[in-house]
Amino acid sequence: MSTTSLPAPPDERDVIRVPRQLGLAAMSILGTRAGAVVEDPAASALYFFVPAGTASAWDVQNTRAVGDGERVPVPPMRRTSGPGPHWRMCPGDDGWYTDPAALSAAIGDAFGPRLGEEFVS
Repeated sequence: MSTTSLPAPPDERDVIRVPRQLGLAAMSILGTRAGAVVEDPAASALYFFVPAGTASAWDVQNTRAVGDGERVPVPPMRRTSGPGPHWRMCPGDDGWYTDPAALSAAIGDAFGPRLGEEFVS
């Protein structure tokens, strides 16, 4: 099982780690607005690539920005299924990045309304 790893976050991008089920729901909400996403079954996580600078301000419940010294599995470009790390969304012509505001909103939507927020006047 051959994968390469990039130090995370590299200079030109940051990475957001999201638990698998939440990440899949967020991807479904984002649709074509999702940038590149790697799934790592061993960690039960999805990794969203976002523009550099996102990590310093990222504060979204049940997710975290990948910190200095951590590594993100980057599978070969054509690996779109397991076993092992694989692309849920390959980098495409639109690039690697998911808009951080859209990702945050999709994660919030995936959780649904919180108690007391169901009825907004």
